[in-house]
Amino acid sequence: MRVLVVDDSVVVRRIVSDALASDPAIEVVGVAQNGSIALTKVEALKPDLITMDIEMPVMDGIETVRALRAKGVRTPIVMFSTLTSHGASSTLDALASGATDYVTKPTKVADPTEAIAVITSQLVPKIKALCAVRPLRGLGVRPAQARGPVRRPRALVIGSSTGGPEALSTLIKSLPAKLPVPALVVQHMPPLFTAQAAARLDRLGPSTVVEAREGDRLEPGTFYIAPGDFHMEIVDRGGAVRTTLHQGEQVNFCRPAIDVLFRSSVKVFGGDLLGVVLTGMGHDGREGARDLVAAGGRMIAQDEASSVVWGIPGAVATAGLAHQILPLPAIGDAVATAMAVRPPLREAQS
Repeated sequence: MRVLVVDDSVVVRRIVSDALASDPAIEVVGVAQNGSIALTKVEALKPDLITMDIEMPVMDGIETVRALRAKGVRTPIVMFSTLTSHGASSTLDALASGATDYVTKPTKVADPTEAIAVITSQLVPKIKALCAVRPLRGLGVRPAQARGPVRRPRALVIGSSTGGPEALSTLIKSLPAKLPVPALVVQHMPPLFTAQAAARLDRLGPSTVVEAREGDRLEPGTFYIAPGDFHMEIVDRGGAVRTTLHQGEQVNFCRPAIDVLFRSSVKVFGGDLLGVVLTGMGHDGREGARDLVAAGGRMIAQDEASSVVWGIPGAVATAGLAHQILPLPAIGDAVATAMAVRPPLREAQS
């Protein structure tokens, strides 16, 4: 897996190169100190993946992503981001411009060996997921058959990871009207990023999108995004369904975890749920989907062709838990159709 490292810092270029050199399956084929040089090297070296700093002289990372995509270069691009509000905003700009994913730079790490270890743990799995050549697993995977009558969803629950911010953008933009039920979302992201993502998604469609807070009462037409580094569950307190946040142990190496949200939603709503799993690495959400389907709920999984990584939706689909396996542009219509089978939440409770 041939990687081009783009960063204006000599130190960072060396640390990233050393981190990637620790894996025999990865080769750093070149480095560039700004986007202008990167454009030339991409054309000459034809890397399998590019790591890209955001803030660089001459041509920054976002400009470079746009230029590469305008040239028709489809090579995966992983951005290096800082854990700051500005860094989160710039990273989301890069993703909207065509970047594939991101990793956060180590902060408060003085020891280069520790920095290399942090970068290795974050970056190497992403490179392997984005570059590995594998047979299409989605071929021949059949949707699950619904058992019994279609349940009327009282909530929508969504899980996503790698490629998720843009997938969520597509889904929310495609909804023709405010949902008649609340929606709860786990997107694997660090703190600060989820607040920025929620603010951007809120501008895209008729529904309201917020970063969830402790004790939020669920309202129809609102998407609640789990904050970074907090699991999100829901509880029924005297007839009012509210969010609750906590920093319990990681589940599937994740916090927030999709399984945690899905399972708590089943406890409150039973099978009156519609679940959606979008693009992402790993298998977080599979066991929660199993509980949701066993309770009588329905699951939609994004298909392999439209996923950046068919890990999370693939795990649900190949386990026989997805009632529909759809390309991303079709999921919004499927959600809207499913929600039309029941009255709005307020009416249903009255």
